Formats: sequence, structure tokens, C-alpha cells
Amino acid sequence: MNTTIKEEEGKMIALFSGRFDTLAAVQAAKDVQCVIDSDCKEVELDCQELEYISSSGLRIFISILKSVKARKGTVIVKNINDEIKKVFEMTGFNKLFIIK
Repeated sequence: MNTTIKEEEGKMIALFSGRFDTLAAVQAAKDVQCVIDSDCKEVELDCQELEYISSSGLRIFISILKSVKARKGTVIVKNINDEIKKVFEMTGFNKLFIIK
């Protein structure tokens, strides 16, 4: 899995591609630490190229959400495929995140 972080127009964007499984989550946690530590109030998690997400991946999404909410910001999850959408619905994540 690959994680790319970029800043654009005052927001941070995390692009995820591949399979966000338990093994990939270790590196992804390191990759997104800058998002968690930043003071940016608008964060997008772009999942256009994400094929799969495990519970470890979901935990990282929650870590990002908690840090951004603590600074009164918003997290938007974009471009999820049908399989990941089902995971979000089963876990209730669709009620925690803004999904576009």
C-alpha cells in the first residue's frame, strides 16, 4: 500500500492506494503522523485507489478523526469503492465521517 500526503489550498490530503491491511497499517501510521500532528483543520482522506481496508486501517482513520476534531476541524473521506462503503456502513464509520 502507498500513502501520499500533500497540502493543497489550506487543507491536508492523504491519498491511499492498494490494500490497507494490518501489515500496511504500520507504515501508514508513520506516514499520516504529520496529519495528526498538524494544526490543519480540514483533512481529506482520498480512497480512490484504495482496494481494501482492515480494522487496523480503520483505527488509523479514527486516529486522524480524533486529532482533527480536537482542533475543531473536519475530515472528509472521498472516493470510496462499494466494498469499503459496506465496511463503513457495517462499522458505523459512515456516521462518523463526512463521505463524498
